[in-house]
Amino acid sequence: MATDARERILEAACDLIASDGIDEVRIARVANRARASTALVHHYFSTREELLAEALTHSFETAGSERFAEAAEGESATRTLARAIDSCLPLPGAQERDWTLWVELWLRAVRDESMRPLAADLYRRYTEWIGEAIEAGLRSGEFSAERDAAELADLAVAVIDGAGVRALVRDPAVSVERARALVGELLCDELGLAPGSLASVESAR
Repeated sequence: MATDARERILEAACDLIASDGIDEVRIARVANRARASTALVHHYFSTREELLAEALTHSFETAGSERFAEAAEGESATRTLARAIDSCLPLPGAQERDWTLWVELWLRAVRDESMRPLAADLYRRYTEWIGEAIEAGLRSGEFSAERDAAELADLAVAVIDGAGVRALVRDPAVSVERARALVGELLCDELGLAPGSLASVESAR
């Protein structure tokens, strides 16, 4: 029950950050949305800043556990990486909400030095997730590349974020589908894969 209440509070904070911006989130509003008392929120989180940091981490870890699941038995490294790319773009729904949260974190970290370690840690973990998928393909010989997995992961994250932001702000030149294609094309070239090998797993079904 305690875990449910804490989870509900974190989800409420995430919803408010996404809808109103991180600077507009207040303990009382989170409590109201979570159907909890402000005393209960303070029981779990000493300060507003602690709640915000925990909410952003919660969003990231939930996304990771749901979307970066271990490869299914017999799944190729190519398909695992394609799933990872699908999971990292602002597709409508939960992924778009998570992207909005992370953009809020980026903006806050630009202005607030205390938020920078959290942003750096989340980026480290995000890049490692992508790097693990690439490393698996390099080890098996499915991928061939002149760069190592860590460097390729940095490159992938840079392209995902750059194209993803344009899709998130509804740039007419870069839809989320176009962003997805750009990432796949670049990584196919870098990993020695045939064009289209990293097409979206969803579209391949």
